[in-house]
Amino acid sequence: MANATTQPIRLTNFMVYNSSKQVLGVATATLPSIEAQTDTITGAGIAGEIDMPTLGHYGSITVSLSFRSLTAEAVELAKCKSHELELRGSLQVHDSSSGEMRTVPARLALRSIPKSYNLGSFEPASGTDSELEMEVVYLKYVLDGEEKIEIDKLNFIAKFNGDDLLASVRSDLGL
Repeated sequence: MANATTQPIRLTNFMVYNSSKQVLGVATATLPSIEAQTDTITGAGIAGEIDMPTLGHYGSITVSLSFRSLTAEAVELAKCKSHELELRGSLQVHDSSSGEMRTVPARLALRSIPKSYNLGSFEPASGTDSELEMEVVYLKYVLDGEEKIEIDKLNFIAKFNGDDLLASVRSDLGL
């Protein structure tokens, strides 16, 4: 997608896999929101207040998965342990210079711990619509083979488009 004439159109489809590369079922995903941790700065020389972000530090990052039915693989995610998940998608793009439609791969790798699991409901001729919310401790987003975001809270990594925001912090800490 490096071409300026290429425009993203839509996510064509995606699959959810566990660390064993098993498909976890038919799902929808609410992707994480990345919100910087801030501290209010006020005092002499500042006209008011500034909620100043702390470099490379983020509040709770969660992902929610809604499953159409209660599969054994999806239920496994309710175990209170770290789980590796991968959402692999196909993003449809349009090249305005050639008029061609094509797809590019989009991949979100997550290491997460379950916070809540709603089993859903039993209704005749319906899915259970089970919902799982997980705390994300590691996130990597790769678009068309290029790493776009990597956040590893336990190893002081916060990269956006290759810019490692915490490299100097790791160096300062002797890591």
